[in-house]
Amino acid sequence: MASQTPRSPSSPKAQDKNRKTALQESTMQPPVVPAAEGAQESHRVPWATLVKAYTQIQLSILEAQRGRLLASLNPLDLNQDLPPPMPPMPEKKSWGDQEPLSKIPFQILTGHQHIVSSCHFCVDDTKLLSGSYDCTVKLWDAVDGSLIRNFENGPKAPVLECSVPADNRRITAAAYDKTLRTWDLETGKLLWKISHESFISSCKFSPDGKYVVSGLDVDCGICLIDAENAKTVSYVRDHHKRSVTACCFDPDSQKVASVSLDRSIKIWDVTSQATLLTIANAHTNAISNCCFTFSGHFLCTSSWDKTLKIWNVHTGEFRNRGACVTLMQGHDGSVSSCHFARDTSFLVSGGYDKTVAIWDVGEGYRKLSLKGHNDWVMDVDISRDKKWILSASKWLATPAPRTPMAGDMSWHYLHSFWGKERENTSFLLFLNISCQCKECDRPFSIYESDILSEAVTKCVFCRIDAKNMSAKSSSTEEKDLPARECSLMPTGPFE
Repeated sequence: MASQTPRSPSSPKAQDKNRKTALQESTMQPPVVPAAEGAQESHRVPWATLVKAYTQIQLSILEAQRGRLLASLNPLDLNQDLPPPMPPMPEKKSWGDQEPLSKIPFQILTGHQHIVSSCHFCVDDTKLLSGSYDCTVKLWDAVDGSLIRNFENGPKAPVLECSVPADNRRITAAAYDKTLRTWDLETGKLLWKISHESFISSCKFSPDGKYVVSGLDVDCGICLIDAENAKTVSYVRDHHKRSVTACCFDPDSQKVASVSLDRSIKIWDVTSQATLLTIANAHTNAISNCCFTFSGHFLCTSSWDKTLKIWNVHTGEFRNRGACVTLMQGHDGSVSSCHFARDTSFLVSGGYDKTVAIWDVGEGYRKLSLKGHNDWVMDVDISRDKKWILSASKWLATPAPRTPMAGDMSWHYLHSFWGKERENTSFLLFLNISCQCKECDRPFSIYESDILSEAVTKCVFCRIDAKNMSAKSSSTEEKDLPARECSLMPTGPFE
């Protein structure tokens, strides 16, 4: 019987053994055998080599594309073909000369030729009133920034201050020629003009439009004028020991507050024509300006000692030494002006450090500082809807970029327009969150950053009253109050 060829084992172990043997044989270098003539030599490239070559090709393509892109952006490559120009963007029309120097842009009005000493909103925030050392009083359109008119028969001397009542029927302005003039706001016609023997340092219309009060320099007093017939209602000499720097009416047009270089505050009653209150040594330096809240319960004063103070002028509350709130660390120089928002949710001040500050009245710290003016900020005002801030400054010699410093930018939306009539007026638009006080039910505004505070359930004045009540309950704490607390000397019916 013929022998048969042995079969390959069919078990799995035998198959694995055969695979290993075949793998080892394939890895062994076979001897070089010369190929037969006419036979074709076969070449097989490993996969690793193919992958490596493909990767290098792709990298070279990317580098070439990047090189072309960088060459097109190279300003020193003069041999390149310039890309086609971008189509021109449509120019946005806006009044004034816009200067987007920072995240908070501003615009510039031109018109005055010297220091802008006073500025006001009027006619439901649609008009702007300004007075200047160039001896003019101007009315502006707040919508397009155009000049509406120069008031006729103006003074021949620098205008120190101008004022407008709540009914927007007339305006008044005081000048260095010792005159006080009143015009019809709609027609621009001069209604009357009076002259004083003393320089006029300040003038204010009463909110009801019935009176005009002026502060006197040399006579150190105040003068109350009937706005209809220009007759003198009362002339109070030596009301202060030194020159009066500013005066203002309360919202009811019944009281006049005045401040002076003698660092004192006086509140004078229109009906009785008597001094109701005297606060001596209210600041450590001359007091520059004052303003009432729209409730008439509080008075703010600004001073050359770089601080602002808020005084509680409620009946009988002057005996509490804690009735004064001091706002510090807001200006690096003398504070020139101050103004409350209508709901007293915030306070705005201008200073000789060329800045405008926005204050959190309840917490007593600066929320925001705006730097844009190149000289002293002379006056500030706030629109009735609380969306705009208006500031006046000394005239600009050489424009220099300044970057506004914004505090808590993430908590309130900001958008401002600074303008100047050779540095005339500045604007800030921002939105607040409104709440209602649980004590007095009055609406007030807060910032989102105050949401976690328990005090935001009350308005600022209810918070101040609560602090005063807690301070009044402990007489020992009152004796240990710091020396910076205000010295109060009530007179008249408040005693």
